[in-house]
Amino acid sequence: MGRPIRRVVTGHDENGVARVIMDATAECILERPNRPGVTLTNLWQVEQAPAVMERHDDPVTGPLVLQPPKNGSIFRIVQFDPEDPEELAKLDGKSAFAEMGAGANIVEGARHPFMHRTDSVDYAVVLTGEIYMMLDEDEYLLKAGDTVVQQGTNHAWSNRGTKPCQIAFILVDAE
Repeated sequence: MGRPIRRVVTGHDENGVARVIMDATAECILERPNRPGVTLTNLWQVEQAPAVMERHDDPVTGPLVLQPPKNGSIFRIVQFDPEDPEELAKLDGKSAFAEMGAGANIVEGARHPFMHRTDSVDYAVVLTGEIYMMLDEDEYLLKAGDTVVQQGTNHAWSNRGTKPCQIAFILVDAE
């Protein structure tokens, strides 16, 4: 189970004074049995660029989907617990991604069952732990503080360590 994420959102009151308008544990969370050890927590989402300012409602109350809205973006934190290779070999990546509206994004026959591609530019910052970013042929060990700019490439995340890894992602719709 992923660590709870506190979300603080600022805005303005009726007099234009900057205030905190939301301060609570983020509630848009996805954990599922067909992708054990992975927790997605959506923090914010915008439907268009430029983004609408002064939003006071919570834009992440609906079902959690993988990709950002058309012309929009998503801010999320994903926790990857250490993988169990024997358990991983039994999992069906396509059905797991279908639960997030992205079954067609899985790469069939890839070397990791959760290899996928999104139609987005993704900015990522490893917050804690370490993880392997697997591409079609290569893989890179990323540690806390490392960053990634992913431009719609096939990829999977593999935590081969002994501690959870948290990554902050900002996904921006792309063509």
